[in-house]
Amino acid sequence: MKITWIDVRGLKDLTAPVIEEAVHIGVDGFVSDDPELLATIPPSKRRIGLILPGTPQAAAEKLAQTADLLIVDHTLTGIYEPASPDAEKGVYVTVTGEESLAVACTVAATAPWTLVEFQQDPSKIPLEILLGATDKAKGNLVTVVTDLEDAEITLTVLERGPDGMLLRPDTVGEATALVEISQETTEQLQLEHLTVTRLSHVGLGDRVCVDTCTHFKQNEGILVGSHATGMILVSSETHPLPYMPTRPFRVNAAALHSYSLTPANRTRYLAELRSGSELLAVDTEGRTRRVVVGRIKMESRPLLLIEAESPTGGKVNVICQDDWHVRVLGPGGSVHNITELKAGDVILGYALTDQRHVGYPIREFLHEQ
Repeated sequence: MKITWIDVRGLKDLTAPVIEEAVHIGVDGFVSDDPELLATIPPSKRRIGLILPGTPQAAAEKLAQTADLLIVDHTLTGIYEPASPDAEKGVYVTVTGEESLAVACTVAATAPWTLVEFQQDPSKIPLEILLGATDKAKGNLVTVVTDLEDAEITLTVLERGPDGMLLRPDTVGEATALVEISQETTEQLQLEHLTVTRLSHVGLGDRVCVDTCTHFKQNEGILVGSHATGMILVSSETHPLPYMPTRPFRVNAAALHSYSLTPANRTRYLAELRSGSELLAVDTEGRTRRVVVGRIKMESRPLLLIEAESPTGGKVNVICQDDWHVRVLGPGGSVHNITELKAGDVILGYALTDQRHVGYPIREFLHEQ
C-alpha cells in the first residue's frame, strides 16, 4: 500500500468535510502551511507542516512546533527544524527543469522524506529519472498528483511508482478514491488440487481467446469456470506449440459464457471483456496480479467439457476449445494438454464461497448446474 497524504491548503468550505472523510477512510497524513489548522488534525494522523519560501516566519516557527513531520523547501534547508525530538523532517523540491530535477535526485538520495512537485511538463519522464536515480535510497519519496487519474498513472511509473502521493481534493469523495487507488494490491489465492472426473466432446461453440497487455510467465494463466463457485487454472500460451509461435500475452480461455476472476473479488463473463477490461493473472502458487485486456477473440470451435472435483467434494467444470494446444496447469507448475487429460489427473483450481450477481458476491439462494 502506498502512502496517502491530503493537501488541505486552500480548500475553504471543503476543509472540514474533506478532513472528516479522510480521517475516517484512513489516509496517512495531512499537509498544511497553517499551524492552527494543522493542530486540529487528530493525533492518530501524521500532521505535516510545509514551509515554502513565501511562508511567513511566524507561521513557519509555529509549524515547526506543531508538525509531526516538518517539510521545508530545499532552499531553506537548515533554517527551520522540528521543535519536538520525536518529529521527523523532510525536504520539498519543485521540479521545473533539468537543474531542479538534479536537485530532487540529490535530495531524495539521502533525505528521510522528500516531497516533489513536477511542473516541468505533463510527461512522467522526470519522475522516471528520479525513481531510477534513487532506486536504492532508504528515504520515502512522495509526489504531488493533480487528480485521481494522475494518481493512477503515477502509481505505476517504472512499475513501482513513488512511495506515496499527495492530493488536494476538489470534492468530497476524492480522498476515499485516493486510498482505494493506493491499495491496489491483489490477493494471494489458496488454489486447490482438483481431480479430473469426466471429459466430454460437446461439439461446436464460441470460445474466447483473451489477449492481454502483459507478458505471462510459464506458470501463469487465468481462472475460468462455467459456475461462479469454482474455476480451473487455464495456462497462457507461453509453452511451445507445433506449427505456430508462442503467444505469451494470450490465454485461450474457455467458452464465451465462462466466468473469470477480476480484481476486488469480482467475476466477469468472458464475453463481456473489452479492450481495457481487467483480469487477475494467477500462477500455480496462487500469486495474482492485475492484467489489462488488449482484446478478445471470439471464434466458433469444437469444445471439450472438463469436469473435476475438489478434495471436499465440490464440483468444477470448464468448457474449452477441444484442441491439443489448450492447456491447464497442475501442481508444481505441471502443464496438461487438455486433449490428453484423463480421469484421475490432478489439476489446479479455485473455489469461490459465494454465489454471484452481476459479478459481485451475494448471499442468497442461487443454484447452478
